[in-house]
Amino acid sequence: MSKDMKKAGFAFGKENYRILIAGVLLVVLGYILMIGGGAENPNEFHADEIFSTRRITIAPITILVGFVVVLFGIMKKSKD
Repeated sequence: MSKDMKKAGFAFGKENYRILIAGVLLVVLGYILMIGGGAENPNEFHADEIFSTRRITIAPITILVGFVVVLFGIMKKSKD
């Protein structure tokens, strides 16, 4: 048997998994930042809550950064 066949284990190294977890947490944080904005009464409309900078700008950027971090965690070469 060759060396490659003997080494059967995880697809990524420890650092890759840490990067992947950090990226997933960023994506989850972005979705958490988008939560809310609903009114108790359906006849009320609060544009400042729904169209806030947090929901329109910060949350989508956080999600995109999270996806980029996940992609980096997948593409990074393991040292092992």
